[in-house]
Amino acid sequence: MIELISTSRCTSCNRCVDVCPTGVFDTVAGAIPVIARPADCQTCFMCELYCPVDAMYVHPFRDQHVVVREEELVQRAQLGSYGRALGWHKARAGGTERDETHRLFEMGIT
Repeated sequence: MIELISTSRCTSCNRCVDVCPTGVFDTVAGAIPVIARPADCQTCFMCELYCPVDAMYVHPFRDQHVVVREEELVQRAQLGSYGRALGWHKARAGGTERDETHRLFEMGIT
């Protein structure tokens, strides 16, 4: 289940809002997105994978909320760890260094 959006890392790109298949997040004008419907999280890790600044933490427990502290997650290098385990870097899959589709997000086309 989604447990954290880092207030110190998040750049308000709203990519997590765009990629979430169940609409867990709400955008907030002038602020970072909020986890508005955590119970709807499918623990698919899409938000964590597509976060370009590793500001998300999804706990693998689907049906159980787990209290986390950002400082501990940072110390254990767990922010963005799912993507790194899959070989992703800066919201892009390993082996896709020449893939330019990330520019669609940069141009606002989603």
